[in-house]
Amino acid sequence: MSELLLHICPRDEWLRARKAGALTPPSSADVGFVHLSTPDQVHLPANRLFHGRTDLVLLHIDPSRLTDDVRFEPGVPEDPDSMRFPHLYGPLPVDAVADVTDYLPGDDGRFVPL
Repeated sequence: MSELLLHICPRDEWLRARKAGALTPPSSADVGFVHLSTPDQVHLPANRLFHGRTDLVLLHIDPSRLTDDVRFEPGVPEDPDSMRFPHLYGPLPVDAVADVTDYLPGDDGRFVPL
């Protein structure tokens, strides 16, 4: 797997992860994996989960730096039938993050495709 992967999180969550060495979001405990996206699909979970928020960052992840399993699995029923989202089955190591950028919605509060 060589395509860039992305994770959306609040800026303060990323700052805590940097100190800890890895990001383990609440979803890890709830569903057993870290939600990731590809650049062309990241706006879908952003709009579902973070509409209007201005405190978000996108973590640009180099998949070659991940040590745990990444599986492409279905999202929610509202997503296109053939769409599969990457799920990381383990914590996201800070060392796998190649870049961090602000992720801001438009004036209407919605996120657009990258």
